[in-house]
Amino acid sequence: MSRRAILLFALLTLAAIAVGATLALGTLRHLDAVVVEKFNGRRWNFPSRIYSDAFLIYPGLDLKKAGLTDRLQRLNYREATSEPLRKGDYRRTASGFDVFLRDFSYPGERIDDRLVHLDLAGDVIVAMHDQRSGEELYALQLEPELISGLYDSTWEERREVPLAELPPLLARTVILTEDRRFYSHPGVDPIGILRALLTNVSSGGVVQGGSTLTQQLMKNFFLTGERRFRRKVKEAVMAVLTERRYGKDEILENYLNEIYFGQNGLQGIFGIWEASEFYFARRPQELSIGDIALLAGLIRAPNALSPFRNPQRARERRDTVLGLLRDAGEIDDAQYAGAINEPLHLAAVHARNNTAPNFVDYLRDDLSRNYPSEVLTSDGLGIFTSLDIELQQAAADAVRNGLSELERRHPALAQGGADHRVQAALIAVRPQTGAIVAMVGGRDYETTQFNRAVHAKRQPGSIFKPLVFLAAFSAARDADDPITPSTPIVDEPFEWDYDGRTWRPSNYRDTYFGPVTARRALELSLNAATARIAYRVGLEAILDVAHRIGIESPLPVYPSVILGAAEVSPFEIAQAYSVIANQGLKATMRGASKVVDRQGQVVERRPVAVESVVSPEAAYLVTHLMEGVLDRGTGRGVRELGFTRPAAGKTGTTNDARDAWFAGFTPDLLAVVWVGFDDGQPLGLTGAEAALPMWTDFMQHATAALPSSTFQPPTGVALVRIDPYTGGIATAACPETLIEAFRRGQEPTAPCPAHSLSATQPIGSPAPP
Repeated sequence: MSRRAILLFALLTLAAIAVGATLALGTLRHLDAVVVEKFNGRRWNFPSRIYSDAFLIYPGLDLKKAGLTDRLQRLNYREATSEPLRKGDYRRTASGFDVFLRDFSYPGERIDDRLVHLDLAGDVIVAMHDQRSGEELYALQLEPELISGLYDSTWEERREVPLAELPPLLARTVILTEDRRFYSHPGVDPIGILRALLTNVSSGGVVQGGSTLTQQLMKNFFLTGERRFRRKVKEAVMAVLTERRYGKDEILENYLNEIYFGQNGLQGIFGIWEASEFYFARRPQELSIGDIALLAGLIRAPNALSPFRNPQRARERRDTVLGLLRDAGEIDDAQYAGAINEPLHLAAVHARNNTAPNFVDYLRDDLSRNYPSEVLTSDGLGIFTSLDIELQQAAADAVRNGLSELERRHPALAQGGADHRVQAALIAVRPQTGAIVAMVGGRDYETTQFNRAVHAKRQPGSIFKPLVFLAAFSAARDADDPITPSTPIVDEPFEWDYDGRTWRPSNYRDTYFGPVTARRALELSLNAATARIAYRVGLEAILDVAHRIGIESPLPVYPSVILGAAEVSPFEIAQAYSVIANQGLKATMRGASKVVDRQGQVVERRPVAVESVVSPEAAYLVTHLMEGVLDRGTGRGVRELGFTRPAAGKTGTTNDARDAWFAGFTPDLLAVVWVGFDDGQPLGLTGAEAALPMWTDFMQHATAALPSSTFQPPTGVALVRIDPYTGGIATAACPETLIEAFRRGQEPTAPCPAHSLSATQPIGSPAPP
């Protein structure tokens, strides 16, 4: 080779080395910048957490019917088998029920832990006492339950905790099991790599890794889990760069908050705090030596070593870690002996699989008006809601079981195949506050995520009729000839002329009853009689009342709208009926009550918003009529199915029986049920046949634990015993009587004309409010 060729080759080699060095230096600078950006910026995306409402415990509550044990277990409370009780323990005793309530933060307040004894008569609380102070208690809050998370692609549940707040033994145990030379190596550990290599060669397989904690952190932060040499080199380089810039304790703190500890349904468990809560229902500071050893041992293979899946393997791994702690002098022989004999104090497992998916979707849509999507999925907001998990499960069961029973009784409903099955929706609300406590948007969320409770617009049929009567009683305040519940109405065919057209309302099966009272018109859901009342009141007044109490969908100005011939959602019906149930006060329906940031500071409050939209007298009169619907009218199936509490309701069936509805309420709880096909195919069933049984099933479960209460009339209402057919004050000769509600000043003053003889005196008179 010539001298010139040699010189050229040397120059090219030097140039290649220079270019390679430059590229390598550029790569190092890039990797260093990536590390700095991660450590100095957002290290993790924190999903928002959606919580249920706090549950109130008080004397008079039936623990069994309220599902207290189920609630405690979902919150990872444990049934105690030994003394003393620790936080998060409960037990049934000969004299009652003991529970050691945990402390928790609720927006704007801190609830302290309490060891409480509940005195019981059967399953009903008769008294409550703080066992440490002896103080008698009249109400207790059980912490809210986690419903779901709002996350982007995966639900990584993590709560960041400073290293200083973790037990020192826990950190030392993790170091001992995962990287015992952590405080002496520069990010990579040649000695550890050699030891792992020799161990793997001798065992004939990969049984031990040589990665340091810092390398593991780099892999979890930035890299994939695939085992490639290039990835391992990059991981090692980034580990060294990290240790050049940051201290060991900061690296360890990030590792302990980052590490994966297993799966709980949709929820991934990340970091020491979440692992401690998930496996033991304890905070890290409350862990025993055995608990600490088990957690540290899980890191190597959290799913394979899970104590829930394989308790024997988990115990063996825990005992191995305890041996390491003893040999390293971290615990003495007595501590080792105590820990090795310690049972696995595991929490009850309740998979996080979103028990209220339609409600969560509704909440996400609602919150997205104020919060960008990236904030909801990554800023770790705490969203406190009105949902009650027990009532949500009761609603889901009522819909599922109700649809199955319908298809069993009417096989034709199930002939459309899996993609064309009859659907249902249920929404339940506290009328006084507008709090949504349960929401089911369909029979199977996995098959279709369409939320029929909120977004389905269907004709309401006869459940619109109470709005007609509400308008009639509202308009009658100053009328010379007011419409009252006992006003006689002719239930016969008639014609309503409007805009050059004629509307002829007809009754179900063309059956007419002639003269009836307004009460009977609603109880029997008589179309012709209701239409005559509407004609007298006027469409404008009826539509005005409907919009004021919560119907936001357009309502066309033609007569058939008064029989439900306009499309509305179950959500709107629930809002409208809640005004009737709440004596004319409209409490705007809501799901979220408070939103807090990751530090627990309140960023938004959604207080109860109440306004008076109709008179309490008119609302009560309609409620009183709707009680009769259940006792004597189209809703009497509620009573036949065994629901005996004071309640008011209305059935609804549209033309051609396409949609079946039932809406009703007790003084404390309102629920609306819709049943039908998504494409509007005729259901062929009435509201009493299809929707009423689901409503009754739900309400029986939802109200079982509560004391019964009655509807209280406002001061402007008089209760009078009358003859139900003539509307006169009942006499001793009347074969049938009932107590009717009237606006004061509009109650009857004359005895029943049909049963009034010269010697007969009225037996009823205006009753006190």
